[in-house]
Amino acid sequence: MFRISQYMQELKTPVADARARKPPGPVVIWNLVRRCNLTCKHCYSISADIDFPGELNTQEVFGVMDDLRAFRVPVLILSGGEPLLRPDIFDISRRAKDMGFYVGLSTNGTLIDAANIDRIAAVGYDYVGISIDGIRDTHDRFRQKAGAFDASMHAIRLCRDAGIKVGMRFTPTQDNAQELPQLLQVMDEERVDKLYVSHLNYGGRGNRNRRSDVVHKTTRWVMDLLFDACWQDVQSGRKREFVTGNNDADGVYLLQWVKRHVPEHYDYMRKRLAQWGGNASGVNIANIDNLGNVHPDTFWWNYNLGNVRERPFSQIWPDITDPLMAGLKASPRPLKGRCRVCRFRDVCGGNTRVRAFQTTGDPWWEDPACYLDDEELGIRQAEYAADKPQPVALETRVIRRAG
Repeated sequence: MFRISQYMQELKTPVADARARKPPGPVVIWNLVRRCNLTCKHCYSISADIDFPGELNTQEVFGVMDDLRAFRVPVLILSGGEPLLRPDIFDISRRAKDMGFYVGLSTNGTLIDAANIDRIAAVGYDYVGISIDGIRDTHDRFRQKAGAFDASMHAIRLCRDAGIKVGMRFTPTQDNAQELPQLLQVMDEERVDKLYVSHLNYGGRGNRNRRSDVVHKTTRWVMDLLFDACWQDVQSGRKREFVTGNNDADGVYLLQWVKRHVPEHYDYMRKRLAQWGGNASGVNIANIDNLGNVHPDTFWWNYNLGNVRERPFSQIWPDITDPLMAGLKASPRPLKGRCRVCRFRDVCGGNTRVRAFQTTGDPWWEDPACYLDDEELGIRQAEYAADKPQPVALETRVIRRAG
């Protein structure tokens, strides 16, 4: 996750003797249930409104939580499917809070209403994120349910009025990115605390001049809007949060913005973003799916590291006998192509490896979703022209799902 607001605030007030902070353990995004009342077009868990067999029961979840806490995991993001469809979601959430986790709830919001908002508020969630895919018609089309937008916005208001920190989650695509200015206006009018923009995992674009590619141009436009909106907040003293995820090139693009707008702070921000280090999949970001399988992040569902029914998470996560985990935890990572010679790979960490694997079969090839071109990255094509992706048999590590 790239915390735009944090770094924009530091541009206004630099932190004296700023140092990198190493979290004690990974943030765990936990897909507790695969069932969902919606069938969203860009769902990564391929959910449906049916019960999926083999999911962890309450006591199994509690046992995993004990192991996670002993392993010093600081954050649990409870997700799905739709997590509010789990009958024991409030038992799990309260126990997580009692154990000292930072607990977030990731929901589509349509099941939050006057009948359960008091129970949700009583849990004490540190954050509730609600997905919004555009203004009413666009959102309903993406969610494939009439009235979904109104229900989700009603949930946002209920959470806000109950004193819960609530945010909108937006995934820009070619079909809805143009509505981001309207969503920023909604954020303002509804007094929403946070906006999280999750980049869609595009792939297959190998052109060198990223600035001319329609997808990359859209990404740059989206990021320019976010940077400008956040900078205006910082200048006016507002405390809203703007964050992005799933494209760590955002940190490098922020440096381009800094160079244009506050060049006197470029060196400071270059150092701070190198301390951040970019992509943390397999290191500080982990995923557990509904069957207990562990993945390097939520987009690696086709690659299992192990199952918590068979082996504790605390043993699975540090195991670098797995070839993918060995590479993800390496510093620097064994990158290839443009990523190998990029002058900013210490900032983005090579970006999201799953896109390279999905498009080439090689998890260490250049990320096709990097939207900066060679000139901006300070590299020449001759430096990497001889590199070729080498597909590897990572699929041999995919294990049968327990249950």
